[in-house]
Amino acid sequence: MTRSALVARAQELWVGLAGVPTSFAAGGVRVVVAARSRLCPPGWAGIVVLDDSGVATAPDAATARVLRESLDGRQLRSAVEAGRWNGEPGVVDVLGPASLAYLDGDEFRPAAGVADPPSLPPGHPDLAGLVADVAEEDVAESGLADITSQVFVVRDRGRVVAAAGYRRWPGSVAHLGVLTAARLRGQGLAGAVASAAVAEALRADLLPQWRARPEPSRRLARRLGFREFGAQVSVRIAADRGAPGGR
Repeated sequence: MTRSALVARAQELWVGLAGVPTSFAAGGVRVVVAARSRLCPPGWAGIVVLDDSGVATAPDAATARVLRESLDGRQLRSAVEAGRWNGEPGVVDVLGPASLAYLDGDEFRPAAGVADPPSLPPGHPDLAGLVADVAEEDVAESGLADITSQVFVVRDRGRVVAAAGYRRWPGSVAHLGVLTAARLRGQGLAGAVASAAVAEALRADLLPQWRARPEPSRRLARRLGFREFGAQVSVRIAADRGAPGGR
């Protein structure tokens, strides 16, 4: 699949998640009001940039106006750069940015020299030990709790120490989730389970998506053949900032 075809498929996903008729704006960010948008948490504004175009949703017209003013005259990629929204007038919280990477089956590079790991059904009790051993922030970043596919695992002395799977998103997208025990990171375990999860997604004719903030996670995605096309960020704008006359 060509780069343009991959980007188009990814854009189709995020347009659908916006929940209202919209499209990516070439060279800029199209802002629309979408109270039930899934680009971001409820009540927040969400921005997605893919390749050379962007789309954003706001919970109401006042917030949309503030967002447009904040984006006006700035380079497209700056909308999802790290630190871009920190200290911005009216912005009271930020989630992200997280990179968005996608994989074509022809470019998949499975982890080498690793036996196929066994799998567990999602929510299996054996996963609880891994979750308990990892920082809450890392668990949230991994998305392990949201996985709907089989969960591929590596065990150490019977205990699950690495796990990966995916959640099926709209548009036949497989959103990957990976988690490894902190004490065993850097030993290839994440690659083993992630590789198995990606292979399963491709067998199901799904588009693998890797969304990540930490650089080690992004490096792993690149080793498997993922290409980063853009990023996503969510911002919460104070209600009085969006109100008429707000500062």
